[in-house]
Amino acid sequence: MSAVSARPAAQESTSDSVRALQHTLYRAAKADPGRRFHALADKVYRRDVLQRAWVQVRRNSGAAGIDGKTIAEVEQYGVSRLLDELATDLKEGRWRPQPARRVFIPKPGGRERRPLSIPTVGDRVVQAAAKIVLEPIFEADMLDCSFGFRPRRAAHDALQVLIDESWRGRRWVVETDIANCFEAIPHEKLMQAVAERVCDQAVVKLLRVMLRAGVMHDGEVRRPVTGTPQGGVLSPLLANVYLHRLDRAWDERQHGVLVRYADDVVVMCVSRAQAEAALARLRALLADLGLEPKAAKTRIVQLTVGGEGLDFLGFHHRLVESDGRRTGKHVTFLARWPTSKAMQHARDRIRELTDRSKLLLPVEVIVANVNRFVRGWAAYFRYGNSSRHFDKIR
Repeated sequence: MSAVSARPAAQESTSDSVRALQHTLYRAAKADPGRRFHALADKVYRRDVLQRAWVQVRRNSGAAGIDGKTIAEVEQYGVSRLLDELATDLKEGRWRPQPARRVFIPKPGGRERRPLSIPTVGDRVVQAAAKIVLEPIFEADMLDCSFGFRPRRAAHDALQVLIDESWRGRRWVVETDIANCFEAIPHEKLMQAVAERVCDQAVVKLLRVMLRAGVMHDGEVRRPVTGTPQGGVLSPLLANVYLHRLDRAWDERQHGVLVRYADDVVVMCVSRAQAEAALARLRALLADLGLEPKAAKTRIVQLTVGGEGLDFLGFHHRLVESDGRRTGKHVTFLARWPTSKAMQHARDRIRELTDRSKLLLPVEVIVANVNRFVRGWAAYFRYGNSSRHFDKIR
């Protein structure tokens, strides 16, 4: 068998063994909700786990960290060599992450910028390995109201809940997002949440050094005591672990149906009174977590035909009434289409991809880049009532 044909077989074997490990951890966690797991550290530095972590990091590509090393340069250095070094350092307790490189990127469709922390490639591999081991344990606890950054769940699953609940008469809506969520989560409270399921002190220490690695900005290393900085591989999982405390404290019968996608939150209610109570409860629960709703993004909306709508996960939602031409009946339903910000983001991105600065590229490369973006954008927004908006991206 040639080296080329042997490589996919080896990757498949690695994938199977890692999947088996994850299934074992998930089943054990699901069977015993009170179990705290030990003996996890040796699984993080298992060679098959590190290999899977590398594949995930390579697939996501990404910029270099503060060491300046790209994916291509790591491959030149030797992937096996890197994974061996990481395994040894982790096993002997010597591994320490470097500070992440801090950059600011524009938010879609606006002038605001959000911070992004870019770890080194090696540090991303370790984070991915830790995520592979920890995610199935915490996934066993996650509730149906949480949709963001979870296996086999997507934004459109969350959007469907809004449609279903509007049919059930929940047409008073609390919409908000959690202010500066990824940067504001207190480390000590986060580690208390982790400790509910993990008692392996080597893994606890590993997570602590990741959180305290800090960021490099303007030549200065800052080591905050809050935050799971956006850009880290492990950050979304840790945020979900922490916000699970909000999810499980929520009383759906009393306060309405909670829909959370990471730090974006919607509550579907049957009346203004319930919506006001839901918002008060949400503020109180977030305060207990050291968090708060973003004032500018927080409001209560009544969904009525011809009235206001709400924006959630890139879609504008509005209650409309069909004209009855097909069925002879006028039906009220929750329609959705791309928000004005989503439309502007698409126009800006296409303008960026076809800017004069790109004219040195071959035409076929420019066209391929534009087509790739448009296909991805259209695939996300093809649901609902979006078709008439597609030809407005010019």
